[in-house]
Amino acid sequence: MENCDFQFIPSVFTLPQIVENFCCPPLPRFASKGPSPCASLRENSIKQGALFLESLTAADCSVLGDTAVKMPVKLRIILKPDDTRKLLLPDGIPKTMEQLTDEVRKVCGLNGEFRLQYQDKDFGDALVNLTSTAELEDLTTIKVIPITDDCSQRFNVTVLEDAQSSSFHSDDTEILCSPSSSVSTRREMWPREFPIPKFSYDTELQLEKGNAEYRSNKTRFKHSTKTKSDILEKVAEEIFKFKAYPSDADFSEVAEALIKKHPCLSEPGSYNGCYGWKQRFKTKMGNYRTQLKGTGCSELLVNSLKSKAPEDALPAKKVKRPKRGEANHIPDIPTGETREKLENERHSLLTEVKKRDNRAVVKDKMAKTFSLRRQEIVEKELGVEELIERWPALFTEDEINAEFLRITTVPLQTRFLASLDNHHIKLIELFRRKGGVIREKTQKILKVLDLSLEVNMKRECLLKCLILYFGEDLDQLIKEYLVVQRDEAETELASSTMAVFVIREEGDSLQPPHDIGVVIEGVKVLNRLPSVAHACAMLFGLIYVLNLSYPGELEHTFDALQKLFMEIEPKKMTRKVLSLSVKL
Repeated sequence: MENCDFQFIPSVFTLPQIVENFCCPPLPRFASKGPSPCASLRENSIKQGALFLESLTAADCSVLGDTAVKMPVKLRIILKPDDTRKLLLPDGIPKTMEQLTDEVRKVCGLNGEFRLQYQDKDFGDALVNLTSTAELEDLTTIKVIPITDDCSQRFNVTVLEDAQSSSFHSDDTEILCSPSSSVSTRREMWPREFPIPKFSYDTELQLEKGNAEYRSNKTRFKHSTKTKSDILEKVAEEIFKFKAYPSDADFSEVAEALIKKHPCLSEPGSYNGCYGWKQRFKTKMGNYRTQLKGTGCSELLVNSLKSKAPEDALPAKKVKRPKRGEANHIPDIPTGETREKLENERHSLLTEVKKRDNRAVVKDKMAKTFSLRRQEIVEKELGVEELIERWPALFTEDEINAEFLRITTVPLQTRFLASLDNHHIKLIELFRRKGGVIREKTQKILKVLDLSLEVNMKRECLLKCLILYFGEDLDQLIKEYLVVQRDEAETELASSTMAVFVIREEGDSLQPPHDIGVVIEGVKVLNRLPSVAHACAMLFGLIYVLNLSYPGELEHTFDALQKLFMEIEPKKMTRKVLSLSVKL
């Protein structure tokens, strides 16, 4: 045992549990009193099991530890007395407290310093300060305790809208707080139920009386021009908090929310009682955008005729709008900063990124220069090679996750992997029921799935089957090669628009790959990734980070990843994705 490291095992099994559960068969119950003849047998079995564990080598223990870590774990997180959330850890409990704290901060949307407490069974489930993740196991309850300093720094928690609608954990809105945040920085995506704001006092008073009268005798409220103007102004401001360019479906939701809250405003002759309000909101938002454009809003100025090239100086040509639910598409330069100051920060970043153990400094500077970087990427449409030269720190796993969160307010890798695990059983059952060509193509992949218990392999098989289920070409996304084919791989990848590449020592899919990475525009932007699923998550994030379009050959696959798995802008799906959504 002296060469054996069991630091992972307590996160799932303690040593006595391993001995008792794996070395001892269950015993029958005896009604007779006195010592059971099987009790002696059980005690001997436990002793033999302990001797067996002592004989294990360090390599054997490492295998046991890795297996334990990769078991999915659920934790109950208490943020406030009325705010409790579920945290799913697909790869098991993290090894260190820092990793666990980062997961809680990322998934629950926390800002500021905090410590964790857990319910200790030794003390009747009383809360005790958590100092090691070895104390945790599946279904443990954790409480978040904010730490305030002398400056009374506050601890912020994002309150989720309709938290129960998330099937695995509540991470739909994330806090995006940094010293460089602008007033225009959006903190959450379009809500599931649009919140109608409070209007001026006299308008609210009239609507309150109008609603009471409508409920009693169905008499509709006759609003004045002043009242209507107040409603349109306040609602337009609320819409802009989430989107500058709402879709037709968004306007329908807003109008329906208004009538739901104030039924006295419903209109006769309309099929849903609010069609007229929908058209008024569309007109008002157009006027409101013109008003904000005059104040210098970056997201709107980029589409002005003055900002376009002479050959593109048409209102409807090359309009740079959010493509896939980006909350912060082109943020404004933060207050107190200038483009020149941020450019100096960018030059400083080029030096800082080369230093060792400098993650905190790089992270802070990347957050500070977010607005400058987005304006370059969206407005100037720089290529990947130029972006790698100007922003090398952006092309790392940590910064891709951070940038995706800043753009969409949604955590990337956490939600991507957890959603794959959440839908795994139903999707695999669905794939197995398919016949014809799809069955023939997925048969080999499903055989590999049946032979492997490794979570990353299960995710990889699920993604491959998903692509084939939509009738799309698997090689367009995941390109696999042998080590001896490296030259051929380099040539083929150099001409790829975007793909995940996998280099294997042998043709056996069950063996860990030699290398996994991501290529965009013929440039390797990431390598040495832990799994194909992680690589697909990074590629999906880079599409948002670099403001790219989905490849046409994989339209349905990426539409499903965005709207079914990541739950970003799920209103309008392709026909095939909608059909899959209904089946799930």
